[in-house]
Amino acid sequence: MSADDEWYYTISTGEVTKGKVADAFDRMGPYPDEATAKRALEIAAQRNAAADAQDED
Repeated sequence: MSADDEWYYTISTGEVTKGKVADAFDRMGPYPDEATAKRALEIAAQRNAAADAQDED
C-alpha cells in the first residue's frame, strides 16, 4: 500500500485525509481506512493508557 492510499488524521484541524496532505508534525497515521483515521485521538489515548499501566507495574 502506498502512502497515497493510506489515511491520516490532521491534528490542527481534526480532518481526515487520504495521503500525506498535512505537514509531518501535524498528522497522525498512517491508518488503513478512513474510519480508523477518524479514531486517531481515541487510539492514541488508549495506547497512552496502556503504556501508563505498564509503567505502573
